[in-house]
Amino acid sequence: MRWNKAMLVYNRKAGKEKAGQLGAAVEALAAEAGELTLVQTEQPGDGEKVCRERGGECDLLLLLGGDGTVHECVNGAAAAERRPDIAVLPGGTCNDFARTLRLPLQIGRAAETVLAQRLLETDIGKVNGRFFTNFVGIGLITDTSENIDSDQKDKMGKLSYFLSTLRTLRQAEPFRFRLTHDEGTVESEAVMILAANGRSLGTARLPFAENALQDGMLDVLIVREAGLTLAWQVINGGDLTDYRACGGVIEYIQTSNLRIETDEPKRIDTDGEIYLETPADISVLPGHLRFYYGEEAGANLNELLRGSDSLGTSGG
Repeated sequence: MRWNKAMLVYNRKAGKEKAGQLGAAVEALAAEAGELTLVQTEQPGDGEKVCRERGGECDLLLLLGGDGTVHECVNGAAAAERRPDIAVLPGGTCNDFARTLRLPLQIGRAAETVLAQRLLETDIGKVNGRFFTNFVGIGLITDTSENIDSDQKDKMGKLSYFLSTLRTLRQAEPFRFRLTHDEGTVESEAVMILAANGRSLGTARLPFAENALQDGMLDVLIVREAGLTLAWQVINGGDLTDYRACGGVIEYIQTSNLRIETDEPKRIDTDGEIYLETPADISVLPGHLRFYYGEEAGANLNELLRGSDSLGTSGG
């Protein structure tokens, strides 16, 4: 037995659509837990509430759902006095944080990776008092999320994000901002600002360091112009550094803290959830949570595990 008490929180929609994989996950893990509790969320906020109230009682917290489910539950677990180890079982459309953790996208296979006990001490971001795992963005990225057709998303998956980007680009307008970071201040215009902790956006691989989840820093992109080529690069994980050397269309900053102020309040996209507005005070909490990750993680992470005695199997 590897865990005395485990809790699996799952999004009702994801659980219904992937009932067979949910069963496979339970079968793979039940024999290794003295007690395994399943909790189905019904309404927005349920996941955060149950993880805040009961997450600290668990050795292992399993989250089955997409990036929205992970975001909600992490906001409960990250605030707990005793933070459990967390495993993501990807059940959404993009599963960007699961991709950053290099997890298999099949729920049953992701559950099997938990048994391998590969734990990663993971940086967690914070914006205006709320936690995030993957990114915070304003401008084009927020508009794109708001323009996604929900029916189209269910039917077309990732392609719906590209179609939304095309629609949004036609109306993209620059906004004035002031960005204060560890090394100074930037005042200019942009169509999008992205502060990333993870390495995947809309299933695209972002061009940041392999150890982005452990470096205690946020990777910030200031995008000053919109265009179809840029949209395609972002969506398909192209080399954004090409733009940095080409007229300053994109500026790249690494920082542990930043504040973004805009002339007019701008809505903030936080891991795909939109409920905050600028000004935004953003920071990173180094190694705040521990997540299980996949076997294809970068060599530097494997080296870290071989050389560290700090990554055990109990909650902390």
